[in-house]
Amino acid sequence: MEHAPPKLHVHKISLSFGGINALHEVEFTVHQGEILAVIGPNGAGKTSLINSITGFYHPQHGSIIFEGQDISALAPYQRAKLGISRTFQNIALYTNMTTLDNLMAARHIHMQSNMLTGALFWGPARREEIEHRRSVEEIIDFLEMEAIRKTIVGNLSYGLRKRVELGRALALEPTLLLLDEPMAGMNVEEKEDMARFILDIHERQNMTIVLIEHDMGLVMDISDRVVALDFGRKIAEGTPDAIKQNPQVIKAYLGQVN
Repeated sequence: MEHAPPKLHVHKISLSFGGINALHEVEFTVHQGEILAVIGPNGAGKTSLINSITGFYHPQHGSIIFEGQDISALAPYQRAKLGISRTFQNIALYTNMTTLDNLMAARHIHMQSNMLTGALFWGPARREEIEHRRSVEEIIDFLEMEAIRKTIVGNLSYGLRKRVELGRALALEPTLLLLDEPMAGMNVEEKEDMARFILDIHERQNMTIVLIEHDMGLVMDISDRVVALDFGRKIAEGTPDAIKQNPQVIKAYLGQVN
């Protein structure tokens, strides 16, 4: 893994909003097939980092290299087409649509039909619709959402909405999956289910995953490497065991070094 070209290289990116520095020269690489966790106290810049990778924010300095291509100037939809998908810290689903419809909406990026064939819904357009529906049904089966496939998302529990959002991210067929606090607000059973799904996605698809999560027990259990941020700066990077013992990380979380 270490000798292969990196899947993602975040190169000294800096992002500021007025006089507030959200990120300062943050740099790290993500290798193909690994789970990289990004940790840090509230306000450390973790979500700003994800937003920069996906194109929602554009850092003033630095670059983002994905599979050898500089994507710093690309729009979010262009990055999604390249294979970058995400979930959100605050759930961003179509709450008046069903689980199935939410997942189908994510397939738009792969649809080839034009306005005429789509309006007629015949021939290629119909075959394409069937194929996309098949892909979505596979995700529903994989995430064990058969019972809620026709349920309006706004009527689902918080934990199930998080699962639908993961399904929508998978519907884009990504090669890099960015998970922004996928277990926030969940109970223990829901967290265990989500951790199982993440590991299954990683193992079955050799998926490269960047994970932001506050549950340190989970981070240490499932991640290959960890990057720690504090006040927008990278303060540590290494294996979970090394990060647990890093004095700067301990100080950032506890306010002092034991």
